[in-house]
Amino acid sequence: MKVRILFTAAMLAASLAAAQTNVEWPAYANDAGGTHYSPLRGITKENVNKLTVAWTYRTGALEPESRLNKKAAFEATPLMVGGTLYVITPFNKVIALDPETGKERWTYDPKVDRGTNYSEVTSRGVSVWKKSRIFFGTIDGRLLCVDAKAGKPCAGFGEGGAIILNQDSDPPGEGEHQVTSPPAIIGNLVVVGSAIGDNGRVDMGRGLVRAYDVRTGKQRWSFNTLLPLGDNNSSGAANAWSVITVDAARKMLFVPTSSPSPDYFGGLRPGDDNYANSIVALDAMTGNVVWHFQVVHHDLWDYDVASQPVLVMFKKTPALAVTTKMGHLFVLDRRSGKPLLPVEERAVPKSDIPEERASATQPFPRNPALVPNRLRAEDAWGKDEAEREACRAKIAALRNEGIFTPPSTGAGTLVFPGNVGGVAWGGAAYDPVRKLLIVPTNRLPFAVRLIPRAEFAAEIAKAKDNRMRGEFGGQTGAPYAMYREPLLSPNGLPCNPPPWGALSAVDIDTGAIKWEVPLGQRAMPAFGGSLVTASGLTFISAAMWDDTFRAFDTMTGRVVWETKLPAGGQSTPMTYRYKGHQYIVLAAGGHAKAGTTMGDHVIAWRVE
Repeated sequence: MKVRILFTAAMLAASLAAAQTNVEWPAYANDAGGTHYSPLRGITKENVNKLTVAWTYRTGALEPESRLNKKAAFEATPLMVGGTLYVITPFNKVIALDPETGKERWTYDPKVDRGTNYSEVTSRGVSVWKKSRIFFGTIDGRLLCVDAKAGKPCAGFGEGGAIILNQDSDPPGEGEHQVTSPPAIIGNLVVVGSAIGDNGRVDMGRGLVRAYDVRTGKQRWSFNTLLPLGDNNSSGAANAWSVITVDAARKMLFVPTSSPSPDYFGGLRPGDDNYANSIVALDAMTGNVVWHFQVVHHDLWDYDVASQPVLVMFKKTPALAVTTKMGHLFVLDRRSGKPLLPVEERAVPKSDIPEERASATQPFPRNPALVPNRLRAEDAWGKDEAEREACRAKIAALRNEGIFTPPSTGAGTLVFPGNVGGVAWGGAAYDPVRKLLIVPTNRLPFAVRLIPRAEFAAEIAKAKDNRMRGEFGGQTGAPYAMYREPLLSPNGLPCNPPPWGALSAVDIDTGAIKWEVPLGQRAMPAFGGSLVTASGLTFISAAMWDDTFRAFDTMTGRVVWETKLPAGGQSTPMTYRYKGHQYIVLAAGGHAKAGTTMGDHVIAWRVE
C-alpha cells in the first residue's frame, strides 16, 4: 500500500509539473504543416464558459490617420516563442509582449511609407528561427530580420537586417511588390513569396519564390512560377502570396500560387499558364520542382490558391489537403502529387471573346464540393418577393453556365462561388486525432464584365472604393478592362440563399462533409481561419459584420461559447500555455476593405 501511495504521489507530481510546462505556438499555424492544431486540453467544453479576458493590448496601428487606413486589415496570428508573444500590425510594426500580462517588451517599426498606394495593407504574421531571429515581409517589398530578444535589426543579415525583394525581379510599379504572409523556415533557410496584384496590367511583376540564408541573407535559390512561357508572353503575377507549407522530414516546400496577370483575360497568355493556380512542390534545398498540381487551367476568374496547404495523413499515406476558392478539396500524395481522392477532367464552357481561348476542361474532385457551385435564376433569394424578383432578373441577365463560365462583355458573367468564395486565405485547420478538416467557407456570387478598351475611360468614373461593393481592374495592355461586383439584392444582401459563410467539418479519408453550420448570426462571408484544440474545441471569429468570437464543438459544430469583440475578428486565433494557464489570443482590428469594425486590439482569454 505504501508503495502504491508513493507511486500515485509521484504520478501526481509529474502531472502537475507537466501542467506548468510552457507550451508554445512557434509558427503561423502552430506547426509548419499548416494544421492550426494545439495539443492543449486545459480549456474544455466543460469550462469554456469560464473564459474571461486576461489582458488587452492596443497596437496604435491606425495612428496617425492616413488614407491607407481605408485598406488596413488586422489579419495577424501572434506567435509565442521563448516566453514572448510576437505580433505584427497591418503596417508591419512588430511588437513583443509578455504572454501573461500583455505588457509591451519592445517594438520595431520598419517605417513603411504611408504615402504609397499599396494594393494590400496587412500582414498575417512573423516567423521565428531558433527562438533568436524574427523574420517578416513588408507591404513595401522588404524581407526583414530582427533580433528576438532586443527587437533590433540583425546587422549581419542582408544590408542592416533587410533585403529589398524587388531588386532582382521584374520592376513593378509603385507599391506593387508586397509580402503579406509570414515566410517559411526550413533548416537554415528563410523562404519568401510575394503579393503582386493581378488586375492592373498584363505585365505585372512576376511572382518569385526565393530562399535566403537565415544568418547572412545570401540568396540560395529562386523559383519563377511563370518560366518558361515563351517569347511572346509578358504576363506576370502567379505569385505565392499565401502561406508556404513545409515538410521538414522530406525537405519539401508546398507553394500555393495565384492567377497570372491579368485575372480575367488570358488571350495574351495561351495555354495552361505553367505553375499558376497550382500547388508546386519544391525541393527546399535547391528550389527545383518535384511535382505540381494545377487546380485551375488558364485561370479567368481570380481563382488563386488562397489558403495554405495542410499536411495530413490520408489513411496511412502522408498527404496534402488543398482547399480552393471554388470550394474544391483535393487530397494529394505529398511525395508525388497524385490525387488520393479521385479527380477527373470535365468539359467546361467556351469563351465568347474572340481573342480568348479558355481551357476546354477543368479538374473536379469526385468528393463533395464544400460550397454550392451553381446559382440559377430560380434559386434567387430575398427577404420578400420583390427582392427575389430583383435577384432573379440580375441572375437571368448574366451569362451563367456553371462554375467555369468565362467572363464576357455586355451584361457580363455570373461567377459563383466568387473570387472571395470557397475557402479564402484563412484556410483549413486539421484535427489529426479526429481526422477532421475544419474549414470556413464563403459563397458570394459576383457579376464580372469585360469592358472593351475604348469604353473604359467612360466606365472608370463609376469606380467605388469598397471591394465588397464594386471594383474595376484596368488590365492595361489587354484589349479589355474589367468590372466586378457582388450580386446583391436592393437591400444589400447576396442574391444566393444563405448561409453566405459557413463552418464545415470534413472527413479527410473520404472527403465527406460530417457537419456544416452557419458562421455568425447573419451567416455572412468570413475572412480568417480557425484554431482546433485536442480538447475537442474549434475557435473562430472571421465572420464579417458580426464582431463575435466563438468556440464550437469540433465533433458536432455546436456553439459552446461566444463573446463580443470591440472590432472585427478577421484573423486566425492561436493558443499557448504559460505559467500554468492556457490562453486563447485573437487579433481584433477589422478589415477596412470589407467594411467591418476597425480597431487595433490584441486580446487574450483564459479560464480563471
